[in-house]
Amino acid sequence: MELVWLEDFNALAESGNFSRAADARHVTQPAFSRRIRALESWVGVELFERTAQGATLTEAGQSMLDNARELTRRLYQMRAEVKEVAGKATRTLHFAATHSLSFTFFPAWIRQVEDGAPIEGIRLHSDNMAACEQLLLNGEVQFLICHQYPNVLPRFDSKQFDSKVIGSDTLLALQSPELKPGEPVPFLSYTAESGLGRIIASYLQNNPGHPVLETVFSSHLAAVLLSMALQAKGIAWLPQSLAAPELTSGRLTRSSVALPDIQTEIRIFRAMIPLGDFAEKFWAGLEH
Repeated sequence: MELVWLEDFNALAESGNFSRAADARHVTQPAFSRRIRALESWVGVELFERTAQGATLTEAGQSMLDNARELTRRLYQMRAEVKEVAGKATRTLHFAATHSLSFTFFPAWIRQVEDGAPIEGIRLHSDNMAACEQLLLNGEVQFLICHQYPNVLPRFDSKQFDSKVIGSDTLLALQSPELKPGEPVPFLSYTAESGLGRIIASYLQNNPGHPVLETVFSSHLAAVLLSMALQAKGIAWLPQSLAAPELTSGRLTRSSVALPDIQTEIRIFRAMIPLGDFAEKFWAGLEH
């Protein structure tokens, strides 16, 4: 049994799709599939039902899920505790953050948190929301920083994780001034792996009176959607923290159709299990 197999199992259970899970694990799909098969061979039963639509947990797989997540977290916690006893990595904080917040929010925020007393070591993992959630679930990072919106919960058990609000951001529907009006509205959307994609999907589902949007391009990266918007390819909801320079310069403008601003929180999440003295002190010092 290898730890990487459990991490793969958790990723596939989360995404329900071999291709997306392999991308999140940064391996090829054939290699990922072989590792899932190796885990099933070790357990002695099939853990997933394979269909044309993706992969769903079997009854046996469902019964294993909570234990697999907890075991993965505990193993990484054990490693961190052993390093702490040995005097290694005790003053290094491990963060996961979505791509847009890694570039626009994290540097200024961590400088403000340090407040003249620099943190000895910081490691930032930047990825899409699904991958960041998996890093936190696996215990590979201590903290996850992401956009948050009412009724759009992270894909982990909130009873096992705590969070604090550390900022705010607004999603603005923006376009190039050169975009020609048309119906349906050409829409630059986020993929399912994106936290912003979940937020916008929730908004559209709960506000059915919006103009008809036709997705013409998708990406999990807000920066890519911004670039496509600058090329007059469509309208995109973009974080104000990311798009502010383009708005100020006039390279992007508010959408020509009635699409409202979406207010979001920026939250930091952590597991409820002990994180070590230095990380716990850091957490206690964060204001709600």
